[in-house]
Amino acid sequence: MHAAAPREAVVESLDHEGRGVTHVDGKTIFIEGALPGERVEFTPYKVKPNYEVADVTRVISASAQRVEPRCPHFGVCGGCSMQHLESGAQVAAKQRVLENALWHIGRARPDVLYPPIVGPAWGYRYRARLSVRMVPSKGGVLIGFHERRSSYVAPMESCAILPPHVSAMVPRLRALISGMSAPDRLPQIEIAVGEGITVMVFRHLVPLSAADTARLVAFGEAESIQVWVQPSGPDSARRLFPKDAPGLAYTLPEFGVSMAFRPTDFTQVNMGINRVLMRRTMQLLDPKPGERIADLFCGLGNFSLPIARLGAYVVGVEGSDALVRRAGQNAVDNGLGKRCEFHAANLFEATEDSLAALGPLDKLLIDPPREGAIAVVKALGVCSPKRIVYVSCNPATLARDTAVLTNEKGYRLMGAGIANMFPQTSHVESIALFERA
Repeated sequence: MHAAAPREAVVESLDHEGRGVTHVDGKTIFIEGALPGERVEFTPYKVKPNYEVADVTRVISASAQRVEPRCPHFGVCGGCSMQHLESGAQVAAKQRVLENALWHIGRARPDVLYPPIVGPAWGYRYRARLSVRMVPSKGGVLIGFHERRSSYVAPMESCAILPPHVSAMVPRLRALISGMSAPDRLPQIEIAVGEGITVMVFRHLVPLSAADTARLVAFGEAESIQVWVQPSGPDSARRLFPKDAPGLAYTLPEFGVSMAFRPTDFTQVNMGINRVLMRRTMQLLDPKPGERIADLFCGLGNFSLPIARLGAYVVGVEGSDALVRRAGQNAVDNGLGKRCEFHAANLFEATEDSLAALGPLDKLLIDPPREGAIAVVKALGVCSPKRIVYVSCNPATLARDTAVLTNEKGYRLMGAGIANMFPQTSHVESIALFERA
């Protein structure tokens, strides 16, 4: 079978994954690396009856918004998909993705489009999980994100979206792992950066030798970082070096809150955007003393504690027992223990009865994972709160849940907008406000 011959087309738009979209002979073609308005030559790598997916082989006439990717690994590494598009244009494209999803999936248009929340385009990623593989044919240990469309690890010398001091450590990390007794049994390094503290968690599948431990301690000392080791699941992670050191935390100065977290906990990767998103969320939710507000998928209490600080009583619900415990401790540590209660429950199985058990609610905040909150929105009963603020990391599930809220539950989509939490990637974080008449 011969490889498909390159063809030419003019790109019409971008899809939700940052791929160029065009139509040739009535067929939709998604072209990776192409931008709207460009004439490109492309070669398909996946051909289906009603669509094709292709790579750009040549840009014949380039968009004025095309820029030179900053990272030498762009195109191979799967960590970023939009470095070839100017930063402001990335934001505009994400806003369109949100609007299109709300309309095409949810049949809803917000009364107001909020201005996008934006921040630094580089060096923003305070959390990351780097894969480690021993590949002798490629020169030994590889450290990086996965390659595009592959489970292979992209060999990385640096990473422009990681904080500069972490990016600079990548070659030294490779040298560190190469000298370990079983370099092929250390599959990943989790990175967590708090305020003034950088932690690296080394996952190891076999026990570390005394020499391995000494190497890790020396690395931690030389790089001024905390070294943690993780022999099994996330809860097994423990600090190796230094023996006594402050824990990780991030602050929300506007609300006088400090959030302690473990390096393996889920926290927002972009601290600057998280702060601005928090401000907008609180403006839309408008918590007031005397109100009772539920924070669903509350995690460590990222939104719960600012709500409590503004005077409302918060009922936080989260699926993980460990995170519920940490949210409770964070509330106590911030002097907010009397204004918060936290419960562990599987919100993907929420029912009208389980929501009613939370007590009467004035308002509701929902911040679900990518799967969305379909069970929660379907379970909203006659006594559901008048106002809902929904923070989403997936426009498609937000739009699906919006359809239920607006068509079945009597809510109106008052406003929506994006937060550019992950610049250079196609990931779209957004916030929406719903109110019932």
